[in-house]
Amino acid sequence: MQKPLIITMGDPTGIGPEIIVKALLAGSFDGLSHPVVVAGDPHVLQQAATTFHQQAQIKASCGPADYELRIGEKVLAVKALSHFDPLPVPGAAPDAAHGLAMAEYIEWACARCRDGNAAGMVTAPISKAAIRAAGYDFPGHTELLARRCGVERVVMMLAGARLRVSLVTTHLPLRAVPQALSRQEIFTTLRITDGDLKRYFGLKSPRIAVTALNPHAGEGGLFGDEEQRLIEPAVREAQAAGIDAQGPFSADTLFHFAVQGRYDAVVCMYHDQALIPLKLLHFDDGVNLTLGLPIVRTSVDHGTAHDIAGTGTASADSLVAAVLMAARMADEKS
Repeated sequence: MQKPLIITMGDPTGIGPEIIVKALLAGSFDGLSHPVVVAGDPHVLQQAATTFHQQAQIKASCGPADYELRIGEKVLAVKALSHFDPLPVPGAAPDAAHGLAMAEYIEWACARCRDGNAAGMVTAPISKAAIRAAGYDFPGHTELLARRCGVERVVMMLAGARLRVSLVTTHLPLRAVPQALSRQEIFTTLRITDGDLKRYFGLKSPRIAVTALNPHAGEGGLFGDEEQRLIEPAVREAQAAGIDAQGPFSADTLFHFAVQGRYDAVVCMYHDQALIPLKLLHFDDGVNLTLGLPIVRTSVDHGTAHDIAGTGTASADSLVAAVLMAARMADEKS
């Protein structure tokens, strides 16, 4: 039997439970190369089914998880890592108990992937504030997983069918970005991006474009010198290491050519430089990947959306895309 993909349920008060159920009802997990197991709370998922006017039954199981959630002919394996009583209210602010449960879902899934008993993990959105309230000092999934896997440097990639972007810096104030950039950080991002595109996407020699930081790539130093001091040397170092890297290119034109297929990925200097074009093209079906880990990890490309939790209107497209991508990555890795 193929090793399962584990979906972590995420914030019990957010849209995670309902988009998992929504995808199940749509048949999105049918025919996958790996079975799906949800790490979460079976009763929260049962409650989510009522959002779609469905009655779900919970039964004990001897399979890869310890419970089955049954909705008509649809069956979802669930590893019960929390049993909330009373049940969380969709859309309510999560508390420390919810944060502790979110962390436990992630910890369990990561451990199963690390010990070889799972093919990969797909994460639904969490509340970072609730995680911190539970006593965890991690800003989010990525940092927690890196620590548990013993990895010092990972890379955030956002991907869709038409565009892949990797980030040198992630969640920083814009004014802090130039100081956070270095030749070594840019080169490391290129190295990890190149390695995992080969490892998980079957690309023998990925074509990677690199954005400039400043308008018009600095215009020869007129608008800034980071291109000359940091980015160009990092690109040359990557090329010397056998990586097909090119740039730096002005971001206002680069993405046009990347979307046309000239490049397999774009390495960007900061958060919005990467995510604005990505979300313009893949707002509903973008996938967040963590590169540089020894395990497969994908995620939805959105937050907990408390404002619409419990309404059934949240799109499951990003979750489905993340599951499909994790399955393909696991197959390519094996």
